[in-house]
Amino acid sequence: MSINLKPKAFVVGWPIAHSRSPIIHGFWLKQFGIQGSYEAIAVAPPDFSDFMRDLPVNGFVGGNVTLPHKQKAFERVDRASATAAKLEAVNTLWLQDGALYGDNTDVEGFLAALDQDAPGWDAASGDAVVLGAGGAARAVVYGLLRRSRRVILANRTRERAEALATHFSAGVEVIDWARLPSSLEGAGLLVNTTSLGMKGQPPLEIELGGLPDDAVVNDIVYFPLETALIRRAQARGLRTVSGIGMLLHQAAPGFERWFGLRPGVTADLRRLVEADALKSI
Repeated sequence: MSINLKPKAFVVGWPIAHSRSPIIHGFWLKQFGIQGSYEAIAVAPPDFSDFMRDLPVNGFVGGNVTLPHKQKAFERVDRASATAAKLEAVNTLWLQDGALYGDNTDVEGFLAALDQDAPGWDAASGDAVVLGAGGAARAVVYGLLRRSRRVILANRTRERAEALATHFSAGVEVIDWARLPSSLEGAGLLVNTTSLGMKGQPPLEIELGGLPDDAVVNDIVYFPLETALIRRAQARGLRTVSGIGMLLHQAAPGFERWFGLRPGVTADLRRLVEADALKSI
């Protein structure tokens, strides 16, 4: 299918060279035969407000926002989606009728990755245990609450976990990090949203022996592609979901906004992004 328009989109962050978003959207543009473009733009925090103001002048139809600009983007949009308002962060922008809209597709990406890679995960019994209390954890917890899952939240700094739990007001129980082993007993899902286990970061030291045999382990870290947590879960015979799925699925709604077609997350796309990530190891 071919489209004659040449819409321009972007991903903005600081730094931005590590982003795989241009590969993802470039794959879809080629797949659909769209003569558009998607570029990575490095913008330092002091310059971000000017960048947002100049979007229409620079000819962009919208784009993605990554660290450290997601909260500032939320503050600057004219209209935010209900999800973005709940998370107080925006990762997807688009211009419509002269207004700048903002959404947060991390929630949709997280849930879609689980649905694709561990179908039926939300039908299993047991709580969801979430590690971490940063921005990613906020999106994960919100997604789990939308699927009516009770969340047990653990963070190395308890105060941050308590603040996150208070933000959602119900359905989240905060525990001390030391209580993790007992909290995994009977849990249906374990999600790591911390940087532990990421390349260049300390390992995530956690025993999985208490998890039931039908539990699912999800590590949203995607560099390395297979973390030590994922390997330990697989060695136990548990179903696993790696962070690459969330990365791919969160990109799809933005592409549809900017280019008019809804893309799919296919094996070919996954292989392409994984191969690029392996080049950086």
